[in-house]
Amino acid sequence: MTRILIAEDAPVSRRLLQALLTQWGYSVEVAKDGVEALEALLRPGAPQLAILDWEMPGLSGPEVCHRARARSDAEYCYLLLLTSRDGRTDLVQGLRAGADDYVTKPFDPGELQARLRTGERILALQRQFLEAQEALRLQASRDSLTGLYNRRVVLERLDEELARAGREASELSVLILDADHFKRVNDRYGHQAGDDTLHELASRLGSVLRPYDSLGRYGGEELIAVLPGCDEEGALEVAERMRSAVDSIPLATRAGPVPLTISIGSATWSGRGNGDTLIARADEALYRAKSAGRNRVEKAALVLPRAIASVEQAALV
Repeated sequence: MTRILIAEDAPVSRRLLQALLTQWGYSVEVAKDGVEALEALLRPGAPQLAILDWEMPGLSGPEVCHRARARSDAEYCYLLLLTSRDGRTDLVQGLRAGADDYVTKPFDPGELQARLRTGERILALQRQFLEAQEALRLQASRDSLTGLYNRRVVLERLDEELARAGREASELSVLILDADHFKRVNDRYGHQAGDDTLHELASRLGSVLRPYDSLGRYGGEELIAVLPGCDEEGALEVAERMRSAVDSIPLATRAGPVPLTISIGSATWSGRGNGDTLIARADEALYRAKSAGRNRVEKAALVLPRAIASVEQAALV
């Protein structure tokens, strides 16, 4: 049921209008002056249709329109002015104030209903536009297979969290995760099952993380997790929970349950270097986890390998 706001200070007119709108199937909210109307329009979950009388105590209808439109954070509402003024100058003034439409008193019920339906069509088009805009945003930021952040976005999140950690002198850790023997999954169960496995893997790993952690697809079957405010010990605990979550129950696919394990490399920011440095250290730890038999977690070495040290030195230049 569409919600609509009536702002009318005359009690008789207000009751008649409310009865008519209720008869048409609207859920009606009433404001007795302009101040009440503006408050109703600016609060979260406000009605998206409003009929505003031009002359009201506190604030006039055009003033309510102007102030409501000035708040860019408010949800859009289709505003219709109701007035006995019928001059062209008044019409222009009301529309310039932010009104969407204008009905003169005494109004014809059929005309008012038609104009409200026009407003509903416009609001429906706006919702479709916003939904399409959100879909495009997700398409640009998400990996189509796993639903996780894509490589570009997760690396941007890493850079943002590194900048925050630097400002606030806080902890930050990164995990690099890789599915063990994933080629065998594709060879044995087929590539569709392999895709299902990655999708289910992403879902299971995401359920272990905090809302403000970031998990993205780094490439192939390799994922990356950015853990703000997480020291080395905390990162290892998170990594172990992720490893155990995958190893404990086979992943559901269209080819049936697929057993899988993951190897994880963990690195914690040392207060210097950039995202490349941190990823290189986590990647080196992942390599050791693979070499040590897979299905395990390894932390970055205290002494950086020469290649990684070169990356860190370049970052300090």
